Amino acid sequence: MKCIVVTAIAFAGALADTPFADAQNYPTRPIRLVVPFAPGGNIDITARAMAPGLTDVLGQTIVVDNRGGAGGIIGTDLVAKSTPDGYTLVLASSGTVTVAPSLYTKMPYDPVKDLSPIVLLSYVPIVLVVNPALPAKTIKDFIALAKSKAGKMTMSSAGNGTTNQLAGELFQLETGVKFIHVPYKGSGPALIDLMGGQVDMLFDQLSASTNYIKSGKLRALIVAGEKRNAVIPDVPTMTESGLKNCDAGTFTALMGPAGLPRDIVAKLNTAGNKALAMSSTRDRFAAVGADILGGTPAQLDVNLRQELAKWTRVARAANIKLD
Repeated sequence: MKCIVVTAIAFAGALADTPFADAQNYPTRPIRLVVPFAPGGNIDITARAMAPGLTDVLGQTIVVDNRGGAGGIIGTDLVAKSTPDGYTLVLASSGTVTVAPSLYTKMPYDPVKDLSPIVLLSYVPIVLVVNPALPAKTIKDFIALAKSKAGKMTMSSAGNGTTNQLAGELFQLETGVKFIHVPYKGSGPALIDLMGGQVDMLFDQLSASTNYIKSGKLRALIVAGEKRNAVIPDVPTMTESGLKNCDAGTFTALMGPAGLPRDIVAKLNTAGNKALAMSSTRDRFAAVGADILGGTPAQLDVNLRQELAKWTRVARAANIKLD
């Protein structure tokens, strides 16, 4: 994923018009980082990878607060409606700020208007994982099996309107297969039931599935992207398998409520980039196949708008809409 640098005049102007808070000594107390999903998934992993570095740079404890439900919408809305003082932030992701808004007819928040962009953090490709008991060891065998079962195989996800679901829907459109969607309250519970044999597959963020793939508890059949991922180098990519239109991934970002004072945004952006540059943080991301991003608030703002437009087009083409 490429982030395009632009001169975000409107964005910068909006920040400039924001009333200044007492940001000189910020932060003076712990900061709550809301993870809008259950523990164990990609977003939770990202938050816990970032928390130590942010704590070191800011000099205050980063408290990770899991607030799962409604595919990440509940936790994100909590932050969108919080006081813009820099003490309540959200670990945003593709699912909560670009995918869900493109799918749901009604959203409690507008990701562009109701959230303040701070810094891009990481990008993780989607990987198709199945229970090892499933009689399909290649993507070709998997597609053949799915077609023979005619809509009987089950596809878990982290919830309705998540990247997991949309990635699976794209795969169905591209290959002509049909699955039964089984939404969970987070990637963690979905993975547990997949390993337990209650469901057949999950289009998951690689960072959440890596350890289970390496331990043999899950079998990875295909991963998004043009190049193979260093974490699972033996797993073919969608592009090389002729399924490039199925490519999907998850970006993560640090965001706050709209109206966050410019000085606080600047401090948090600097802290985020410094934390990403730490070897300990980079090692945590590398271990789960995540690409580190970073950058300015304006870059995140542009990326958010581009991804939102992309998934809106995909949702319309696939005729997917959620109430």
